[in-house]
Amino acid sequence: MAAPRRRGAGTFWLAGWLLLVPGMGAGAAPPPDVEARVLDRVVAIIEGQVLTLSELRFEARVALVQRGGVQALDAPLDEDTLRSALELSINQRVQVLNADRLQAFPAEPSEVRARLDAFQARLGGEAGLRRFLARHDVDLVALEKVLARGLRAERILDSRIRLRAQVGETEVRRYYEQHAAELPADYESVRTAIREKLVRERYGALAAEELAQVRASAQVRRVAPFAREARR
Repeated sequence: MAAPRRRGAGTFWLAGWLLLVPGMGAGAAPPPDVEARVLDRVVAIIEGQVLTLSELRFEARVALVQRGGVQALDAPLDEDTLRSALELSINQRVQVLNADRLQAFPAEPSEVRARLDAFQARLGGEAGLRRFLARHDVDLVALEKVLARGLRAERILDSRIRLRAQVGETEVRRYYEQHAAELPADYESVRTAIREKLVRERYGALAAEELAQVRASAQVRRVAPFAREARR
């Protein structure tokens, strides 16, 4: 997947560190008021695709917004946050690349638009979205690609584990009896909440197993030091 930078912003080479050069003719001198581009770093190589630090930071911010963390948009991203974002990015990319080979689970334009509308609403409207894109030097197409990939990854995972995550009445009743001292005496009043809790827990466990299997055969090279630490 292409790096989420506007056309003409630059290109990158496969190496530990990259210089993002403004798009201009060979030998052309930059305007005096243009500051030198900062170095961008390769974080990981996923099935032959390079993921840069600027991409990862952008995707981390997108994930924060989608999860309601708008108040943290201007806060620095620490390495723990970047590691979590990297795991999410790797999982999504591997799942979608596998689906691409089978031409499966496409993201419908209307679904991506719905995600985009929800994302924009979290940012306070169109003006907020424009500020977000400008802050990260990306265009709307790049954001839509990230949202579409996340949508597809969720659907792929859900298709594989949703049915297996369901729990029966016997399991719900057993949980109630085992935790009777902590719960109201009326079983019917907590039955739905117990079922939802058990489904969430089973879904999470199955998702972890499924993603581990998908990742086991994937070619992922972690380049950045903080990225390699996630493997320890």
